[in-house]
Amino acid sequence: MNSPVSKKDEEILKIEEISKWFGGICAVNKVSMAIQAGEKRALIGPNGAGKTTLFNLIAGTMRTNEGKIFFFEKDVTRKSVRARAALGLGRSYQISNLFLSLTVEESLFLSIKGNGFPSPLQPWKSDTQKKDKIMRVAQKVGLTENVSIAVKELSHGQQRQLELGMAIANNPKVVLLDEPAAGLSALERKNMLDLIKNLEREVTLLLVEHDMDIVLGVAEKITVMHQGSVIAEGTPEEIQSDQRVQQVYIGEVDIDQPVTAS
Repeated sequence: MNSPVSKKDEEILKIEEISKWFGGICAVNKVSMAIQAGEKRALIGPNGAGKTTLFNLIAGTMRTNEGKIFFFEKDVTRKSVRARAALGLGRSYQISNLFLSLTVEESLFLSIKGNGFPSPLQPWKSDTQKKDKIMRVAQKVGLTENVSIAVKELSHGQQRQLELGMAIANNPKVVLLDEPAAGLSALERKNMLDLIKNLEREVTLLLVEHDMDIVLGVAEKITVMHQGSVIAEGTPEEIQSDQRVQQVYIGEVDIDQPVTAS
């Protein structure tokens, strides 16, 4: 299935009052958010704020207890991960999700075969079109010289680059990046920042990241979560000067207690 064509200023991803409960704990509490086509949005907050759970709800790996999720104005709340990917949703994971025994090019092939490519058991290296696409993706994430190397032989930073490549391999309209700089050295973080900033403008980005250099270097708008709820949203400048955000991060005051089931 081909993903819809996005237009500038189009509301490409919209979530309405979504909630997720784990027993008596509300991990995501009536969160609403709208993201425009081509926007680069960051989602930040302290540990346990509900950011990754929200990502999983958007991607479809978890189901909401309440609320709705729209992608290109289509209600995908109950759609599968595969159906959302077919509409143009790609993502990376906070914890590495790679097959270590595969090579870089085999990993990228597995990510792009959803575009009508054949079974991974069938050869593709003799097909110039498919090989060229794999190489273009590898180039975008700085792995051109590593395509024949097994994933287990890559550095941690290179594995993160590969995860980014796998997230964008299928030409998604929206990419969810869950802490792409986690565990990286200062030099590797700078490299990752450059790769993310150089993504095509037509790719809409939703980024979860603790590294504020990356957040401020990429995001045009920032949404701040705390204890499952959105407490602030605005430009990087507005968020940096927001008193409530400062209180949450500095911990000077006791923000509202977690929501519990009645």
